[in-house]
Amino acid sequence: MSAGPEEIARAVQRLRAGGLVAFPTETVYGLGAIARDERAVERVFLVKGRPAANPLIVHVSGEEMARTLTTAWSDHASALARAFWPGPLTMVVRRAPSVPAIVAGGGETVAIRCPAHPLTLALIEMVGEGIVGPSANRSGHVSPTSAAHVEDEFGTEIRNGEMMVLDGGACRAGIESTVVSLVGSEATVLRPGVIGASEIASVLGARVGSRSGSESVSDGAMSSPGRMETHYAPRTRAVMLERAEIARVVGDCNVPVALIAITGVGVAGVHRVIEIPRDAIGYASSLYRVLREADASGAGLIVIERPPEGGEDAEIWTAIHDRLRRATTPRA
Repeated sequence: MSAGPEEIARAVQRLRAGGLVAFPTETVYGLGAIARDERAVERVFLVKGRPAANPLIVHVSGEEMARTLTTAWSDHASALARAFWPGPLTMVVRRAPSVPAIVAGGGETVAIRCPAHPLTLALIEMVGEGIVGPSANRSGHVSPTSAAHVEDEFGTEIRNGEMMVLDGGACRAGIESTVVSLVGSEATVLRPGVIGASEIASVLGARVGSRSGSESVSDGAMSSPGRMETHYAPRTRAVMLERAEIARVVGDCNVPVALIAITGVGVAGVHRVIEIPRDAIGYASSLYRVLREADASGAGLIVIERPPEGGEDAEIWTAIHDRLRRATTPRA
């Protein structure tokens, strides 16, 4: 059941008192604290186990609030806000001195977005200032797309009153926002999402670059959230395979196997088959839910059938492959 006005009012009080509140967005659930409250933001990093160099996204109610967080809000930023906010687009801009360095992972930029969820927009407007909101899970683990997922991650903290959860139902987009940097001479996508570079370029009337790959926290402040090599990962080892490879791997495996596939028909020897929609939007919306289901299935290995690439929804499939690549990269 979705939270109502009384729960939102309690959440506002919790945030103003320096507490933590998990909140829904259209992408994933975020773990919130008031961005200018350094001690509360420190607690977000501590509870998640998040590396200090990995910056946070500040969630705002719109462009007016976003402008207070930066020294360089450009015409391009305004154009993208008009086109995509509220929605799953995060913009990286120069950080204003009022934004604590801890929010930016120690760097000079800040990531900002306006989420498309009425409950969280009401929360931000009542608080009256930006709220950090990294995914409400342990660092590197599968992102949560329901209140139940948050409770699975932070049951102890919720029960002892250290954290509260605003239940806003299931997240419809299911993967994190596109992140585009507006710092420098060219807009650059740092993390792909359901809003593609071509859509951004169409709004800006200019070329948009893309910086794929990963960054290391040992190199200092990261340019964006979602750039770590291993990320979005189940606790159970996971591999991504072509359809033709699955039978051989399952046959050679001496532990139960959970298979995530568009269809499980014709695959023998699998302990658990979890089917996922074949369309890009449905696949993205379901991805973290099925990864969590596979993780809880008792399997010793999760096999993910490699999903499609290209076609009409090529940019969404690119974002999906980005998440799957990081989810199946072995931990160091």
